Amino acid sequence: MNVKKVVLAYSGGLDTSVILRWLKEQYGCQVIAFCADLGQGEDLEAIKQKALKTGASKVVIGDLREEFVKNYVFPMLRANAIYEGSYLLGTSIARPLIAKGQIDVAVKEKADAVSHGATGKGNDQVRFELTYYALKPEIQVIAPWRLWDLNARSTLIEYARKHRIPVPVTKAKPYSTDRNLFHISYEGGILEDPWKEPPADMFVWCRSLEKAPNRPEYIEIEYLKGDPIAVNGRKMSAAKLLAALNDIGAKHGIGRVDIVENRYVGMKSRGVYETPGGTILHAAHRGLESITMDREVLRLRDSLIPRFAEMIYYGYWFAPEREVLQKAIDASQANVSGCVRLKLYKGNIMVVGRKSDFSLYDPNVATFEADQVYRQADADGFIRLNALRLRLQKLQTAKQRSHGRG
Repeated sequence: MNVKKVVLAYSGGLDTSVILRWLKEQYGCQVIAFCADLGQGEDLEAIKQKALKTGASKVVIGDLREEFVKNYVFPMLRANAIYEGSYLLGTSIARPLIAKGQIDVAVKEKADAVSHGATGKGNDQVRFELTYYALKPEIQVIAPWRLWDLNARSTLIEYARKHRIPVPVTKAKPYSTDRNLFHISYEGGILEDPWKEPPADMFVWCRSLEKAPNRPEYIEIEYLKGDPIAVNGRKMSAAKLLAALNDIGAKHGIGRVDIVENRYVGMKSRGVYETPGGTILHAAHRGLESITMDREVLRLRDSLIPRFAEMIYYGYWFAPEREVLQKAIDASQANVSGCVRLKLYKGNIMVVGRKSDFSLYDPNVATFEADQVYRQADADGFIRLNALRLRLQKLQTAKQRSHGRG
């Protein structure tokens, strides 16, 4: 590669700190460190200074919190996307936005290449690079984990010490974490044994059920065309609304998940996640859809959820098939407006009320009392027509048995 300037997705951790120095040594190039603020709650100024001391020619910090929630998380939640029945895709949905931020900086700075710290075993390498190529087809991509011989944490630490890269190393947290405004993930290290329960002190967000309040809390979430816009009557921006629900959900022990998932590259991997606000929004959205969406539209949309979730998990956010499917999903949300009341208690979310000006629920039709709307006698023909194929099947079977005895 003929590389003079590269934009690195930089977090300040061990991997990307080593990568920053390695890029300079390997290619003799300038390295621009791009740090995306997705609400991870880190000291970004300290990360900036660390990157500069490690050798970055420039550091760009992008405040992407509102864009992340409004243009990535909310469209995903409109689809009720869940990967393999449990994972709300918190890391998956963040990667295309970080990669997009890198490409924006690369274009502005006239960089030759982009780089990331994802390993050759995981999903993130795919998510980053599919986005790079989708947005800037001619960009050069440097994936150090697929190139260098620093193939273990111990060798990375040795490299960091040799080059005086300030990377604190501790045995207190023998696992990998990723955090943003939507979730926290934990994997690797002590979690690689799927039989062992995660240590209680690992979790930093959601309370344990034992320490959650002993009294339930009721909240109301208002929606407009499939997106939440207010909590308990208070309208907020996308990022602030999610942050508020994170606090509420975490207090009640909502959002912890421990799963073994199938990575895109083929292996199984254990992941433990905390997604308090997202879990609440998923339940609330379902509750409102139950009274505002036509039955067949709902079923059709639900049949697309596994495919849509796969697209996000595999890294195809900017692929044409995801964009086409998103338009169909968004069309289904045209009347998903109204209010949902939820009861939160020790990890549980119960929808206890829902109302909407677009409600398809009619108490005059649904009532068990006498009514003048629904003619119960009509059900006779409805049932007989739907039973016709079943009757014919049974008659045919009986005929075959009769002939066999003859």
